[in-house]
Amino acid sequence: MRQFLKTAVCLAALAGTAFYPGVSTANDLELTITAPAGAGGGWDSAARSLQEAMMATGQAKSVQVVNVPGAGGTVGLAQFVGSAKGAADQLLVAGITLVGASISNNSPVDLTQVTPLARLTGDPLVVVVPKDSPIQTIDDLLATIKKDVATAIWVGGSAGGADHILAALITKAAGADPSKINYVAYSGGGEALAAMLGGQATAGVSGYGEWEGQIKSGDLRALAISYPEPIEGIEAKPLKAQGLDIELVNWRGIFAPPGVEGEDLDALKAAVDKTVKSQQWKDIVKARGWTDYYAPSDEFNGFIASETERVRAILTSIGLAQ
Repeated sequence: MRQFLKTAVCLAALAGTAFYPGVSTANDLELTITAPAGAGGGWDSAARSLQEAMMATGQAKSVQVVNVPGAGGTVGLAQFVGSAKGAADQLLVAGITLVGASISNNSPVDLTQVTPLARLTGDPLVVVVPKDSPIQTIDDLLATIKKDVATAIWVGGSAGGADHILAALITKAAGADPSKINYVAYSGGGEALAAMLGGQATAGVSGYGEWEGQIKSGDLRALAISYPEPIEGIEAKPLKAQGLDIELVNWRGIFAPPGVEGEDLDALKAAVDKTVKSQQWKDIVKARGWTDYYAPSDEFNGFIASETERVRAILTSIGLAQ
């Protein structure tokens, strides 16, 4: 047996592959994942979680993460489209927020210009208020907004993104003009959280997993989630269950640059698919409080096209796009 293991290690070295317990071979891919936002937000967490899982499963030889914040992710997307075309060692993490930001900012680039590899997660957004807020329920929040929409200060992610969309939909449901919403956008989840904990906002919106710790500690009070159905382990009820016809899935996915095709594209698809089907990835998703929303490349490609049109229609209806 000892001689067998020695031989196996030698063969793995001769083949140019790493030898890991529980991992048959390591992929030769040396990747860089762009998170088009600052540290601490959902895209940064998704990128670093994918980095961890791809290394743990041997689907990449090395993975680096770079943060390129700005304009709801459109700065990072524009850089990715412009400089990484055809590069099989570059990836981008993005989601519904970037769809919305591209539309609301009238950006010359959007996610239809990159190459979808897989949809990864689909998480509920959560509506919260500070622990000392007199607002106890979603109905209290609606009443506050209806009384004076301008004095109801919202905090969340980038302008035109999923957080902003949900805040605007709730404002509309309160009978107020969503185009007059007082929304303060932050590029990183940590900044929005600091504003909430500092009592600088009436209400906030973020992915549930990002603020779960503060909700469970009692520093934030969760009023509702944006999923259409209740989620096990989350006490906050869906908006739909509280009488509001609102649902929104905060999905995230992974993309290759434009122009990646053939064997290069197949290798990236295989590495990502094997990673997200692994136990390591499942453990990460559970630990972060995310929900699995996996879709392979072909299905994800069609989803991007339909989601872009859906978000455009929502943003137009609430005055955030033309």
